[in-house]
Amino acid sequence: MPPLYILLRLLLLYTPLWCFSAAAYEDSLTAGQALAVGGKLVSRNGKFALGFFQPAASNISKSPYNATSPSSSWYLGIWFNKIPVFTIVWVANRDQPITNPSVNLTQLKISSDGNLVIVNHAAKTESVVWSTHIVNRKTSSINTTTSSSIVLLNSGNLALLVNSQEMLWQSFDYPTDIGLPGAKLGRNKVTGFSHQYISKKSLIDPGFGSYIIELKDTSGIVLMRRNNPLVKYLTYATTGSSSLIPTLKSLLDLNPRTKGLINPIYVDNNQEEYYTYTLLDESSTSMFVLLDISGQVKLNIWSQANQSWQTIYSEPADPCSPPATCGPFTVCNGIAHPSCDCMESFSHKSPQDWEFEDRTGGCIRNTPLHCSTSGNNKNMTSSSDMFHPIAQVQLPYNPQIIDVATTQSKCEEACLGSCSCTAYSYSNSRCSVWHGELFSVNLNDGIDNNSEDVLYLRLAAKDLMPSSRKNKRKPKVGVVTAASIIGFGLLMLMLLLLIWRNKFKWCGLPLYGNQGSAGGIIAFRYTDLVSATKNFSEKLGGGGFGSVYKGMLSDSTITIAVKKLDGDRQGEKQFRAEVSSIGLIQHINLVKLIGFCCEGNQRLLVYEHMFNGSLDGHLFKKSSVDAAVLSWNTRYQITLGVARGLSYLHQSCRECIIHCDIKPENILLDASFVPKVADFGLAAFVGRDFSRILTSFRGTAGYLAPEWLTGVAITPKVDVYGFGMVLLEVISGRRNSSSEESYNTSSSSNQNVIYFPVQAISKLHGGDLKNLVDPQLHGDFNLEEAERVCKVAGWCIQDNELDRPTMGEVVRVLEGQQEIDVPPMPRLLAAVTEQSGAPTLM
Repeated sequence: MPPLYILLRLLLLYTPLWCFSAAAYEDSLTAGQALAVGGKLVSRNGKFALGFFQPAASNISKSPYNATSPSSSWYLGIWFNKIPVFTIVWVANRDQPITNPSVNLTQLKISSDGNLVIVNHAAKTESVVWSTHIVNRKTSSINTTTSSSIVLLNSGNLALLVNSQEMLWQSFDYPTDIGLPGAKLGRNKVTGFSHQYISKKSLIDPGFGSYIIELKDTSGIVLMRRNNPLVKYLTYATTGSSSLIPTLKSLLDLNPRTKGLINPIYVDNNQEEYYTYTLLDESSTSMFVLLDISGQVKLNIWSQANQSWQTIYSEPADPCSPPATCGPFTVCNGIAHPSCDCMESFSHKSPQDWEFEDRTGGCIRNTPLHCSTSGNNKNMTSSSDMFHPIAQVQLPYNPQIIDVATTQSKCEEACLGSCSCTAYSYSNSRCSVWHGELFSVNLNDGIDNNSEDVLYLRLAAKDLMPSSRKNKRKPKVGVVTAASIIGFGLLMLMLLLLIWRNKFKWCGLPLYGNQGSAGGIIAFRYTDLVSATKNFSEKLGGGGFGSVYKGMLSDSTITIAVKKLDGDRQGEKQFRAEVSSIGLIQHINLVKLIGFCCEGNQRLLVYEHMFNGSLDGHLFKKSSVDAAVLSWNTRYQITLGVARGLSYLHQSCRECIIHCDIKPENILLDASFVPKVADFGLAAFVGRDFSRILTSFRGTAGYLAPEWLTGVAITPKVDVYGFGMVLLEVISGRRNSSSEESYNTSSSSNQNVIYFPVQAISKLHGGDLKNLVDPQLHGDFNLEEAERVCKVAGWCIQDNELDRPTMGEVVRVLEGQQEIDVPPMPRLLAAVTEQSGAPTLM
């Protein structure tokens, strides 16, 4: 036998099977092939991948192999292949994790009986970890060991096929907690098989969690608490009802991010009944329906701008509505974050589980109850326990009614008379008591809870006695002493800083660099800026808080713009707001703050000088000797640059920064007409939950969003509104103010001039967009881009902030990466126009 032939035989004999697996990222496996740890199958469209993974400790993991995971368990699953946040959509062995798998010994393959199995080779034996458990009645005459194959389809569905055609098994029939487009929620009327979803246990454990949602033949879509028959279920839709579909479509159409993306479907025939949904444009976005750990059903969509999943719809809206969502002995507040907390004198049973959102263990008592039976009469009990009232709550499940307790004192005695009684409530001459664990105690502060009931929680007297509370306060004496010492030390430190500040005549703002250093904010001396501006001789402009002067730094050729603020209180506020906001960030479309000066009563801000001034000087010039007319391409690039700058402020900074005063005067243009958002004197830092409420107006009339008048929490959508108004001014070359005469009307009177935003959307609806574009362009513009800008502007100025897009979405639309529909007419603007007596074009 030739030596070369012998060598090839030896290589084939001793090469591990997994070397012939899908390591090259194919989409299928055939009989005789295997998928091992480290390899993966990838759908032909590249959207999904199948392989072994280890749950990540957080949702920012970019790999299925997370070395920092607190879990040592491994699973076989399917995930989004192209999305940077590792997101699992299906798990095979949810309740059978693999501990410390071997690269060579743990495999996915087709077994000799035609099943898809996960095998683990240990101690020279092969054990089956997971199997599809198929009974191949239809294919009993087929040799499944040679004709079977598995394919990861473009939909994310894993299919086991015979002869590449007949489907024996598919992962869509056995979903986990996520429903992808095309997957069903329903039942087979003939076989009784149910397509049901089960939530995962925690953020790091994909095992079976607390909730299951399915379609029952008598109840409709119901959400149930697993392994707890005492807890009632929540009904989402009644049986045999297709009315849910129109409702869903209406809700989806109201949201710009989902409008035109999803098609919900309801099917009811002799064979099966189910709900599903499809994507109208599969290439446009990634989304899925999730049965959350908390029991809420959520529609999540991938945000390219935020690089994260965004929940755009939840059912029910109140996170406290799912049954027993917080576990035993907890209270739930639907408007708090987090919504779940322990009852008085209770603590988390497992803090680590709570950290990963597994609240099934709930809370446990800090002090056991004191209850004993009488030696002479075992039916008699004695107890020193007391009751703590929890007001305005939804009462727990499964109360026991005590008819003989006709007063509250007798109701309390009835509860104390049983060692298992944990709470009581007395309302409308009715006594209710609870034994054992308490579930679903929801505060009246929640979204859907208006209860006025009071629950009296049974606690050990030790937790409620005044003497006990005094003892608990004794250790605080030491804390107060320590705090006093620390406070005195801080006071001395502040005095030293004050002395230092007065010495150098600076105002105590943080120094981010030294004068002349490369990078950082410079603390200038007032005399240096007097010299740089030639004693403030060349004025560039002015505003409500001071004037701006042109200058030149003595040690460079950099031209600067120095804003000299007035010494009033508002000027001081603007000064600090600018330094603390724009001074900490850098972006090509945000004006650069070079430094500041704070000596005595002098407050000055030093910026890079913008050669072409502000946008308003080019859009609303009064004569032909002013700045040249901006071309359409320049205008379009300006709108895109401003959108990118605002998107950075809203979504990319550590804290969300809301500018609060977007208008052409605050958009500066450099020598190449690159836009720079400027004037951050009214800017505000807000948390990512936008819970901070701004109590005073910020901004300029004509650019103020309606919510400034409502007192609700202000979000970045106020900047979106102002940006929409700016877009209309860019496209038209005129102010939005209705007091100016429109060039589209032949009337010489201003009484019937249509408010331009209303006019613009009306013209857009009528397909007459050309008449809205600045006539100074003489028709030299891109009609498609102009229509896109006008559509974006219309959505940005919607009355309801939820209808407005984010700035990240605006950027994608202006870049041509995302389509957008024609916006509806904002009702508030139309109403204002009607009340002013101006005719509408609708």
